[in-house]
Amino acid sequence: MLGLSDNIRGALLMMGAMCAYTFNDAFMKALADEIPLFQAIFVRGVGAVVFLAFMCKLLGQLQFHFPQREWGYVLLRTTGEVGGTFFFLTALFNMPIANVAAILQVLPLSVSLVAALVLGEALGWRRLTAIFVGFVGVLLIIQPGGADFSIFSLYALGAVACVTLRDIAVRRMSRDVPSVFVALVAAIAVTGLGAVGSLFVQWQPMSLTAGFQLAGAMAFLIFGYIASVSAMRFGEIGFVAPFRYTSLLVALVLGVVFFDEWPNMLALIGGVIVVATGLFTLYRETQLRKSPGQNA
Repeated sequence: MLGLSDNIRGALLMMGAMCAYTFNDAFMKALADEIPLFQAIFVRGVGAVVFLAFMCKLLGQLQFHFPQREWGYVLLRTTGEVGGTFFFLTALFNMPIANVAAILQVLPLSVSLVAALVLGEALGWRRLTAIFVGFVGVLLIIQPGGADFSIFSLYALGAVACVTLRDIAVRRMSRDVPSVFVALVAAIAVTGLGAVGSLFVQWQPMSLTAGFQLAGAMAFLIFGYIASVSAMRFGEIGFVAPFRYTSLLVALVLGVVFFDEWPNMLALIGGVIVVATGLFTLYRETQLRKSPGQNA
């Protein structure tokens, strides 16, 4: 990345991270007809735990002596990670990948709303209106009462709630807590979820294809984590963050090409609304950082 500005580096890394996460999702979805959900979570998780433990050791981040308050935030974040994984993958196994990805794009809005309610962060009428419009977009994607509605749409919303909890916990966490160590704790907990859930399902033998798919999911998940962490260390968050919406475009393409899934028109309109309001929210945050006295 020689010759590139920090903002461009951050944007490219964020795009790479979102592509990697979405390919991970596609590999996991492809396993749905062959491997039970909890078996897939456990097998993928073992590889992630081993890699993250190695990274922690290599970077000197395998530390345990934190104040009780910080451990509380680490455990709260981990709870959100575990719940988000369960709800998200359950929805992904049973819904079009683009629909799930579109619902997840509401995260910048939900985090802003909860940060205002719980952390007391400023939230003016413009961003509050954007949040309301964004949630209208989510209703267009979910279409409650419509022919395409299913209980799994609510699972996707459950994933949004859990990931919002995770991100709020991170906001409260001290920067002295190593990020890779936090990821390792979460990976251990998610793998534990897979292990416990696996006790109540019939394990299925994995074909060579399924093995490659799980290996691909694991590799993309690890790359996505590293790239997303690196992205936030380059450039300005207001410039880098909007590139997370790359995942929706990639999910649309993968859904059409590999799963023969195409969201209906209302879902597409809802996705556009959610992305537009999310971009506006990020724009307002950037403006407020430049001029703290403005009304949000």
